[in-house]
Amino acid sequence: MTKMLLSVKVEPKVKKAAQRAARELGLPLSLIVNENLRRFALERTVTFAAPEKMSKKLERQLGRIDADIKAGRNLSPVFHSGEEMDRYLDAL
Repeated sequence: MTKMLLSVKVEPKVKKAAQRAARELGLPLSLIVNENLRRFALERTVTFAAPEKMSKKLERQLGRIDADIKAGRNLSPVFHSGEEMDRYLDAL
């Protein structure tokens, strides 16, 4: 299979980060670029995703939940059947 040279402008920081990530995976960056171009050509879709970040409110809620778990509060027992769960919930 013949290869073509593709020249694209990329921010230097992005290129360095991509090279580092590819190196950590033991893959050449060209393989990653080729695979993404192939997938784009086949699927005609592009996916952009921003890293998910928890809100301060969610962080506080998770902190309270973690404290409850460590203190053994607000925990339901383990259920071995649906009937057992129903009896527990009906008794609340």
